[in-house]
Amino acid sequence: MSRAWGHLHPALFLAAVSARGATTGVGARRRLSARLAPQEPGMDYQDAVRTLNTLQTNAGYLEQAKRQRGDPQTQLEAMVLYLARSGLQVEDLDKLNIIHVTGTKGKGSTCAFTERILRSYGLKTGFFSSPHLVQVRERIRINGQPISPELFTKYFWRVYHRLEETKVDLAVVEVGIGGAYDCTNIIRKPVVCGVSSLGIDHTSLLGDTVEKIAWQKGGIFKRSIPAYTVLQPDGPLAVLRERAQQISCPLYLCPPLEALEEGGPPLTLGLEGEHQRSNAALALQLAHCWLQRQDHPGIGELKTSRLSLLQQLPLAPVFQPTSHMRHGLQDTEWLGRTQVLRRGPLTWYLDGAHTTSSVQACVRWFRQALQRRERLSSGPEVCVLLFNATGDRDRVALLKLLQPCQFDYAVFCPNLTEVSPTDNADQQNFTVTLDQMLLRCLEHQQHWNNLAEEQASPDLWRPPSSEPSGPTSLLLAPRPPHGHSTNSRIFSCISHALQWISQGRDPVFQPPSPPRGHLTQPVAGSGSSVLQEAAAIHVLVTGSLHLVGGVLKLLEPSLSQ
Repeated sequence: MSRAWGHLHPALFLAAVSARGATTGVGARRRLSARLAPQEPGMDYQDAVRTLNTLQTNAGYLEQAKRQRGDPQTQLEAMVLYLARSGLQVEDLDKLNIIHVTGTKGKGSTCAFTERILRSYGLKTGFFSSPHLVQVRERIRINGQPISPELFTKYFWRVYHRLEETKVDLAVVEVGIGGAYDCTNIIRKPVVCGVSSLGIDHTSLLGDTVEKIAWQKGGIFKRSIPAYTVLQPDGPLAVLRERAQQISCPLYLCPPLEALEEGGPPLTLGLEGEHQRSNAALALQLAHCWLQRQDHPGIGELKTSRLSLLQQLPLAPVFQPTSHMRHGLQDTEWLGRTQVLRRGPLTWYLDGAHTTSSVQACVRWFRQALQRRERLSSGPEVCVLLFNATGDRDRVALLKLLQPCQFDYAVFCPNLTEVSPTDNADQQNFTVTLDQMLLRCLEHQQHWNNLAEEQASPDLWRPPSSEPSGPTSLLLAPRPPHGHSTNSRIFSCISHALQWISQGRDPVFQPPSPPRGHLTQPVAGSGSSVLQEAAAIHVLVTGSLHLVGGVLKLLEPSLSQ
């Protein structure tokens, strides 16, 4: 995946800014264009992405940088210098009507809801998010659509040549993961800020407690600029409140979506999953505030605004959502998040959950989807997990959360669409070696098998969960043996994994040859007849957005065009 954005992406900001994997932005203007642009002679889109990939931090240097990490404030100051070298000034960003959103879970979905609401009012929007799923140009969207390869290529080479012409001693500017020292914090005058759900993630950079992470995320707050947060645990919420008070930032707590639905028809969301309701509630507040501060007519009738005594934060206004807001929520699309693809006997469930809280939400969504499904045949059904996780995440905790789904097969592979992705620059990643990726898959398989053995032989002396209906029950309560054990497989790339799972039964994904090159497994060939004869195959793909992106690239070829 192209991750060399610390050097080049600031000049590609349109009306929105973000940081890799943690901060997302959306904005609206009346003079944005995604029209085709002339290309650099002899340099096409793939050439631009390959050149961008040469700026990726390689795996060896990345480890060295972690050990010798400097002052993060210095990195933020360096970002301003890179912006100037690319031909822009911070004052240019001040002219954009930016909505800046951070969080651990749900920030991308929140921005997708917000952007679609603003477009339903007839506004033109720019949206920067990260990471991308299939092509790097997805990170920059105009009016809901990724910019064209031609436009990306034009501006990439323009910025690249400017940086080459002004080259000085190299200073590494990392694309951060949201908050106080994030590169996007050069945004000084957003219209409004938002904080989605907070949890444990990127601990090596943000801190090992939710409170430390909340302090980092609250770094996007600006003096006198309104900010909104979803309901958080007491600890991180207190930190956010303190951060806001220190700089006189008005911080509001979003009321639940039910409060806005009261007295009107229920709101229909374009994204599945109960957890999307809090993202939609935050999006409504962000859009409402943005429209209000732009003196836009028709923003909804105000119902109430009061202090939340429980959380000691003022509640955001409760208003009647307009028809534009309703249509925006209903029409929202956000690939790779609670997404379902139905292909003959196969149903693919795609969700890029990669934290404990987001995987919990993913498990609830998947199990509810299976309960609601319509059985078209009385024949046997098979459930398959396709999983990978990257970074410093607690993989054992994530895999343990997935155990209650009772998968028949668990499949592990790196985030590589093919064994050698050299023909596709968008999928290249130099920040980790192939050996490291395969070793991690072996560790995932070992963790999964160990967990399966524990589930098959529960500790009879273990006390039951005190909250059988709560989310912690997924971590604490061992399920009784259900008569079969999960078989696990490892494949060297996503394409081989999909070939084995689909057994040629997906009408769209039809590879030219059977899978080869997967790691040697004693029973790697077994299970094929079960998949071939199953009346239905349900496949959950989760653990990594990059994994989901690779699966989408193969299952939806149109996304690569």
